Amino acid sequence: MIGKDRRILVIGAGPGGIISAYQFREAGYTDVKVLERDGDVGGTWQRSRYPGLSCDVMIHAYSFSFNLNPSWPRSYASQPEILEYMRDTVDMLDLWPMIHLNTGVSSATWNDDDAEWVVTTTTGETLVADIVISAQGMFGEVKWPDIAGRDSFSGELIHTGEWPHDLDITGKRVAVIGGAASAVQSIPEIAKLADTLYSFQRSPQWVLPKEEFPIPAEQIEEFRSNPEALQGYRDAIMNYIGPNAPFSNKEILGGAEWAGAVAISVIDDEKTREGLTPHVPWGCFRPLFSNDYYPAFNRPNVELITDAIERITPNGIVTADGVEREVDIIVCATGYVVDKFASRIPFTGRNGRSLDDEWVDGPEAYLGVTTTGFPNLFMLYGPNNNAGSLIQMAEYEVGYVLELLSQMDSDGIDWIDPRREAMDVYNAELQQAIAGVDVWHAGCGHYYESPSGKIVTQYPYSMYHYRDSVANPDLTPFETGRK
Repeated sequence: MIGKDRRILVIGAGPGGIISAYQFREAGYTDVKVLERDGDVGGTWQRSRYPGLSCDVMIHAYSFSFNLNPSWPRSYASQPEILEYMRDTVDMLDLWPMIHLNTGVSSATWNDDDAEWVVTTTTGETLVADIVISAQGMFGEVKWPDIAGRDSFSGELIHTGEWPHDLDITGKRVAVIGGAASAVQSIPEIAKLADTLYSFQRSPQWVLPKEEFPIPAEQIEEFRSNPEALQGYRDAIMNYIGPNAPFSNKEILGGAEWAGAVAISVIDDEKTREGLTPHVPWGCFRPLFSNDYYPAFNRPNVELITDAIERITPNGIVTADGVEREVDIIVCATGYVVDKFASRIPFTGRNGRSLDDEWVDGPEAYLGVTTTGFPNLFMLYGPNNNAGSLIQMAEYEVGYVLELLSQMDSDGIDWIDPRREAMDVYNAELQQAIAGVDVWHAGCGHYYESPSGKIVTQYPYSMYHYRDSVANPDLTPFETGRK
């Protein structure tokens, strides 16, 4: 089907799904459905609700360009504030009629003869679409630690990405396994309520101070009365974030490690301070930011454990030195499976090819959006598109898809599929650039990599570089077809 009545199916009602719904409607497309597996919009911001969860991008940059919020009270926002903003955006822009909650996707299969996607849902429906947008993002599947005896624990065993609404940690003995983002954000908050908090960490990571500050009331009032002032404020932040590729800038790297070392120095106990001091360059792991994390280890009820975990028992955790620490709650702050992207759903493309099989050596895509053999499948925040503000990157990606569809409509084309040569050339150049980012190869064994060892999440250039890469596209890199 060609034109504004193309049947468009969007998977996920997180930031990418909200952007898609709005931008496709504004472009005049009349048949757009957004399928959301959960009972609310917001994506990871409604699934994850652990104490202390917040965004590590300044909130005026982590906002929809088409619905700037003049009332953000601080430079960074918390999970409840962001989720409320997502819901308010859907309300204000009247996107609810396009969104189907509690409707996940079980499978999607490309029909070569009819040039369309046949999609089955978790509610038992079969839908047909000309265009599928995978707006699943990176954080849709939690990663549990592979520790012996995990299922034997008789207390509460939870993951930060699936924090129960009714969990009460007051006066409890709590173990937190992991030392990355969710641990850094949750430990200071858990420590305020718990009787005892054991922080089990395998590898210390740099945690830099967060430039968090309140937005003055008079400035908020100016933003409310003068949209140009709000836009100018956001533009100033974007013009700082946008052109920077921080992991390749030696000055930024050095300054970050200095700031991290200063932050660590607030820890009173020398052994704890040494245990939290990284031995890898900043940027080797995902950058982390907090003003409360290191001071939390000065609390008398917080203890750092650096010995390896040997097993979990019904009563607690045993480390390699044979010591068992009994706890009431184990919190697995062990992140997400981030190397699957669209393949978390079984996609079957041309000639019966499985996306899982195509990506056996690691996910790859052309400009992070399309992948060979899967016509009219467009990914938001797909392989190697992690840079800057997720929301701004998704807006670039949706704009790119709309430009491609406009050209397809003009040329009477039903489907496009990136040519293998174009995708291979793009990814070869991308991986060459990634090879030049030294800190990503400093032996951290981080989640940037697929099991094959290829870095599949990171974009090695700046956010503005990506913006320019997807501007003014043409159909030359694609095989095209008509029904």
